[in-house]
Amino acid sequence: MGSKLIAAVIGLGVGESHISGFEAHPRCQVKTLCDFNPSVLESNAQKYPEKKLVEKADRIFEDPEIDVVSIASYDSFHAEQIIQCLKSGKHVFVEKPLCLRHQELDLIVDALNSNPNLQLSSNLILRKAPRFEELKKKIGSGELGQPFHFEGNYDYGRLQKLTEGWRGNDPHYSVTHGGAIHLIDLILWLSGKKIVNVHAFGNRIPTIDSVFNGNSLTTANLQFEDGATGQITSNYASVAPHHHKVSVYGTRGTFEQSHLGAAYFHSRDSDYSPERVDSAYPGARKGDLLCNFIDSVLGEVEPIITKEEVLGAMSVSLAIDKSIQTRQVEEVGYPLLK
Repeated sequence: MGSKLIAAVIGLGVGESHISGFEAHPRCQVKTLCDFNPSVLESNAQKYPEKKLVEKADRIFEDPEIDVVSIASYDSFHAEQIIQCLKSGKHVFVEKPLCLRHQELDLIVDALNSNPNLQLSSNLILRKAPRFEELKKKIGSGELGQPFHFEGNYDYGRLQKLTEGWRGNDPHYSVTHGGAIHLIDLILWLSGKKIVNVHAFGNRIPTIDSVFNGNSLTTANLQFEDGATGQITSNYASVAPHHHKVSVYGTRGTFEQSHLGAAYFHSRDSDYSPERVDSAYPGARKGDLLCNFIDSVLGEVEPIITKEEVLGAMSVSLAIDKSIQTRQVEEVGYPLLK
């Protein structure tokens, strides 16, 4: 690597925010932008005349100058592009999800184990929300006592993206991998413990007459390694704005966030006034994890979201969708890295 890390971005929808995220770091410069849609490339050529624009991602994999790649393409392309980047010796920052199938996860793990010096992280941005950073500290300090139950609801509130956009035309699109993954990662991080078993169900009642053939809602009961329990739901058809409902129940206190606000409860007394929460939510932008990721590539810090954590969250998500198919409790298998 030279004095600056050279980066590329694949997918210029959400990925456009990664350009400024990379270049906010003084030691990173974006060289190449990729999108298979010529009209998207044309519009970005006007915005970023100094960047190289390509339709085929292979041009990025083959470029020895590129050190870091941000992947924000359609979900079904993620696994193959991650693997190609790793095999080409490039660090990878990827929009969720990492992949869509267990076999793809195995291949990503193999590529990481063949290139152990490369970093991999994902844009699981809820960890950067000040409200959840505060909650993590309170759990760690023991203010809530021992947590024994966690709940996370991903209310998407953007049904048209499932019934009219590219997601509806993708036969492998998963609302678990595309939505619930945020809450899976958040709850794994807040708890500091592994989820060992899941039992999940799904339905497509709100989207039965649409082009989308998958479940528009999935919900899973969780069991943690210490006996704590949890529940995670991904609800793409919710008649409510986009939001993340989160509850943490501890032996000394409870945190609850809904559409109506957030609060800490420290008493079971019905006359008790809860401690209202006014810290920022979401309070983070799409590219806010990228400076930390670049610092981790430079060897200066640990990434906020490590490769082990990315793989762990994906493993839980895959187990949830498998449980929906088998209608059985499924054990979560966590990959091992060298």
